[in-house]
Amino acid sequence: MSVKYLALDLQDDPKLIEEYENYHKEIWPEIRKSILDAGITNMEIYRTGNRLFMVMETSETFDAAAKAQADAENPKVQEWETLMWKFQKPLPWAKEGEKWVELRKIFEL
Repeated sequence: MSVKYLALDLQDDPKLIEEYENYHKEIWPEIRKSILDAGITNMEIYRTGNRLFMVMETSETFDAAAKAQADAENPKVQEWETLMWKFQKPLPWAKEGEKWVELRKIFEL
């Protein structure tokens, strides 16, 4: 098992943030299936202000490039991603086209 930590910002609009959270109370079944099929065994998203933090646990079989390819070929995932982009915005230091940015560990006790 591997754990990844990622961050992304939301539009700084309380109504949009509330709507985003409502979508995540019960994600579309096709999105849940695409996550599980990729080898992601657990995913949690936390929010402070308009910043999101994702904790993603993956199996040994998880391949980020394969997940990205499968998502690109899945119309329902593309529909979800387009919808979510209404609420999301890239971090100021994100690369072109990058949404979730992986966090780099700088300390461990």
